[in-house]
Amino acid sequence: MKDFFKHFKGDAFGGITAGIVALPLALAFGVSSGLGPSAGLYGAIFISFFAALFGGTNTQISGPTAPMTAVSMVIIAGIIAANDGSLEKALPAILTVFLLAGLMQIGLGAMGLGKYIRYIPYPVVSGFMTAIGVIILVTQILPSIGYYPKEDAEYVEQFKPQAEEIILENILKEEAGEGILVLEDFKETISRAEKITQDDIAKESQTLAAKNASGVLGSLKVLPRALQNINWLELILALGTIFIIYGFKRITTAVPSTLVALIVMSAIAILAGLDYRPIPEIPQGLPELKTEIFTSFSLGSLTPYIFTALTLSLLGAIDSLLTSVVADNMTKTKHKPNKELVGQGIGNSIAAMFGGIPGAGATIRTVVNIKSGGKTRLSGMIAGILLFVILLAIAPLASKIPAAVLAGILITVGIGVMDYKGLRAIPFLPKDIKLGPLKLSSEVLVMLIVLILSSFWDLVYAVGIGLVIASLMFMKKIGDLTAERSDVKSLKEETWADELDFPEKFKEEVFIKHVKGPLFFGSTSDFQALSLQIPDTASHVIIRLGRMQYMDQSGLYAMEDMLLDLKKKNVTVLFVNLLKQPRYMMERIDIIPDFIPEEHIFKNFHSCVQWIKGNVEDKV
Repeated sequence: MKDFFKHFKGDAFGGITAGIVALPLALAFGVSSGLGPSAGLYGAIFISFFAALFGGTNTQISGPTAPMTAVSMVIIAGIIAANDGSLEKALPAILTVFLLAGLMQIGLGAMGLGKYIRYIPYPVVSGFMTAIGVIILVTQILPSIGYYPKEDAEYVEQFKPQAEEIILENILKEEAGEGILVLEDFKETISRAEKITQDDIAKESQTLAAKNASGVLGSLKVLPRALQNINWLELILALGTIFIIYGFKRITTAVPSTLVALIVMSAIAILAGLDYRPIPEIPQGLPELKTEIFTSFSLGSLTPYIFTALTLSLLGAIDSLLTSVVADNMTKTKHKPNKELVGQGIGNSIAAMFGGIPGAGATIRTVVNIKSGGKTRLSGMIAGILLFVILLAIAPLASKIPAAVLAGILITVGIGVMDYKGLRAIPFLPKDIKLGPLKLSSEVLVMLIVLILSSFWDLVYAVGIGLVIASLMFMKKIGDLTAERSDVKSLKEETWADELDFPEKFKEEVFIKHVKGPLFFGSTSDFQALSLQIPDTASHVIIRLGRMQYMDQSGLYAMEDMLLDLKKKNVTVLFVNLLKQPRYMMERIDIIPDFIPEEHIFKNFHSCVQWIKGNVEDKV
């Protein structure tokens, strides 16, 4: 009982401290995602509580993180765009994708795949994390200077012609869906078009303006115009927030600097009665179950988002398990990866059902929890409960937080999340590939590809492409290294000890070949050329296979092609010391006995020589 209270005290203090650290980040990530501060707060509450309750890392604090929010932001923007710019129409689809990602995490854990997450190549993770920093940093420049494209009337005006086209196109689609579209008579179309108001066109124009200025490319495209329309009050609030976050750390790290910056800058803005832009209103009261997930979104319309949900679930798994390793190193414990994935999946699934954004294990919050005394999963649950109490108690006050303050917080998050260790290593990694006149490290190439594609194109596909390229490069490296050891290409080889007494009179007719390693895709091209290396005088080939422990499908067909070539030349092939796995492979496609009968397979070289003496001698 005494030990329980000892741990309870540490867990309570650790959970409360971690919850306080999580509050400003949850609000900021919610606003950044596009679903509003309440979505960030709901995500932090449910993921923190349920991931701790069901997870496999005792001291882990979970909630919305920078990587998960960056991917969610792309998903949300894409689905909103596909639903005529309406968040209300898109919300069921968005939350269904988040729910599906959580269920996939549960599936990954249930299937025991947690231990394989560690095989994600570091360059892919490095490029992705740096891209996350770039995305957050660039996309927060506009709100930090108080510029919102959809509120710039002159900028929105240029999208009116396109807006009118889209509205008319939607009318035609509606008529086609209702079966009343008549190409010869557009009376119904004209009737509906006459009902379009200037407000409808303005609203569609604003949606197009916001879409055009979204993401890294959109933000950079509109930045020159934004710099001509700076709201100096918003900029001062953002810069003040950044200054306090970095400056307060120099004084003490006992109190989270992000929380200090949030309180101080918000208090100044509110008490001074400044004319600032607040964050969207946070609903007061209990979170509501989003039943529209189950009622207004069909399984068929979910198909395009399967890969997106899988990527989100894998990212959450990587993010969480990396944090679990950090917690293990600090507490000298061992986490359970599969159980952790199940816990994260449950947390994300429940958060989605209440309108929260997805999250993962959060490194900084976990470190704060451990340093503050957190020992068990109770600490994570307490952090979630604290955020829930804050939601019920001060939602109206929190709704007065300046948007520029959260933009400032996110800018520091973007700067902090970049992988500076990987960036610093770029000049020192071995340059093992050549691209035209340039020599470059394959690791650096993968990192740069993921970084550039993630920042300027698509986070989800960038990770997939990075994984494919990294895997191909890895296979080539391993193939080259193994091929060197396999040594299946040299005609002139050193004679093995038991070959020294090989009868001189057979040396012109009998060619001996050694295969000294696995026969697989990396060494097949050299092996296929073996038939061309055999002297015209040879009528028999002995292939010594005692060191060929493994043969893959590529190697199997290379062997079959080589034997077929030799058969056409009337060359008899003899196998010596054929091992179990290669023999099994060759029996599957009838290389044995069609090309190599049993009587041509010998357990050792001595018995093979005896066969040579009895069968080749008559031809000499």
